[in-house]
Amino acid sequence: MSYKAPLDDMLFDIRHLAGIDEIAKLPGFEEAGFDTAQAVLEECAKFNEGVVAPLNVAGDRNPSSWKDGVVTTTAGFRDAYRQYAEGGWQGLQHPVDAGGQGLPKTIGAACGEILNASNLSFALCPLLTDGAIEALLTAGSDDLKATYLEKLVSGQWTGTMNLTEPQAGSDLSLVRTRAEPEPDGSYRVFGTKIYITYGEHDMAENIVHLVLARVTGAPEGVKGISLFVVPKFNVGKDGAIGTRNDVQCVSIEHKLGIKASPTAVLQFGDKGGAVGHLVGQENRGLEYMFIMMNAARYAVGVQGIAVADRAYQHAVAYARDRVQSRPVDGSMSASAPIIHHPDVKRMLMTMRALTEGCRAMATVAAAAYDAAHHHPDAETRKQNQAFYEFMVPLVKGYSTEMSLEVTSLGVQVHGGMGFIEETGAAQYYRDARILPIYEGTTAIQANDLVGRKTGRDGGRTAMAIAGQIEQTEAALAKSDSLPARAVLKRLTAARKAFQDVVGFMATNSKTAPNAAYA
Repeated sequence: MSYKAPLDDMLFDIRHLAGIDEIAKLPGFEEAGFDTAQAVLEECAKFNEGVVAPLNVAGDRNPSSWKDGVVTTTAGFRDAYRQYAEGGWQGLQHPVDAGGQGLPKTIGAACGEILNASNLSFALCPLLTDGAIEALLTAGSDDLKATYLEKLVSGQWTGTMNLTEPQAGSDLSLVRTRAEPEPDGSYRVFGTKIYITYGEHDMAENIVHLVLARVTGAPEGVKGISLFVVPKFNVGKDGAIGTRNDVQCVSIEHKLGIKASPTAVLQFGDKGGAVGHLVGQENRGLEYMFIMMNAARYAVGVQGIAVADRAYQHAVAYARDRVQSRPVDGSMSASAPIIHHPDVKRMLMTMRALTEGCRAMATVAAAAYDAAHHHPDAETRKQNQAFYEFMVPLVKGYSTEMSLEVTSLGVQVHGGMGFIEETGAAQYYRDARILPIYEGTTAIQANDLVGRKTGRDGGRTAMAIAGQIEQTEAALAKSDSLPARAVLKRLTAARKAFQDVVGFMATNSKTAPNAAYA
């Protein structure tokens, strides 16, 4: 079935939960009020529904292929990406002085959901480019920014994130890729990186790899890791593409899902060393890479929301069309569409509730990001930054786990037909399975939430969230509505449980880590 972006739901969250008109009062966002958000989302939906979404099934059935170091993407991807870049979508939320449109993350995240729901495999390429842009904006030298930023923001070039090695997965202290300094200030990079999303493809004229490596003589462990820009093609001082760099794609993976996204094994330095350029300072690479990582983790959470919504839409369409049995309440005398059966209704409403809840959570987090970067008051920026950082592992961890439940229910709604590939429900289930794994497993998100985000301030940020919930409780308590009273009862119980857990984590994360992290 065709995809239809849930614009009404998105715009409700943007207006009433994110407070887009308040965001538009922040310096730099003066033109980004509700009318702008609506216009941008409508145009985004039009493009993705018409151009990107129709390629989703084709990408699953005819995925990217590799031959002699060259990756050919699914037919139609190159042209779709050309239109994506020409439309300015890559630069939507990046700074104007870097060539972007400077819109709030609140709007950018909603557009990201539309793109990912349309075609998860396709959307991974812009996602990684966003991360590379963030890293260069934060830690790149003026020369690196001048050379790479404009081309990345325009979508003319794409970016990758190179962390993982065969022996170094979640434990990056085991990274062996090395970088040897050259007299001209550059480095020669040698090593192997695996699981590199869009590490090789035919959609852009250059690929900018951000690579973790150890400079010769660096300390052991994570304190000795540096970050380098290693382009597929070397770039001259005039910005023109030059010779092919010493980085080769030796294979791509054959995967359960997101099949159209080429997941590359990259070899650096087989012919004398790949030319690399240091980002920031030596031995601070992991710090800089986590700038990319946090951006990617939030974006992967949005992917979970996106694929869940796509699965929900698919299931609703099937349930309205599939006729089986009379409703148990006797409301129809003949067999009826299965959407009239209580268990199917329950599954569909569960899918919708989980998806909408996670979308609301991600939208509120995006609004905090915007305030953290644009609010004129320093203390307000600090509070919003703490809130956003606290929310990232929740958006990533919960939304991706949610996507597994929702896409599984989507298969269940289809019954036996859900197990048949031609029906389409299975693709969403397979595509979603990677989401709780890459960019940090759910356990790593939990460790981050407990150890860094809760333990570092003794639970103050978490307790501040509980305070916001108490304000909602107070508003509900003023209502005589029975549904409001029912929500109040459950919300109060949930808030108290949350406070108990936060107190336990803040007390035990350091003194009894096995209990806290279990």
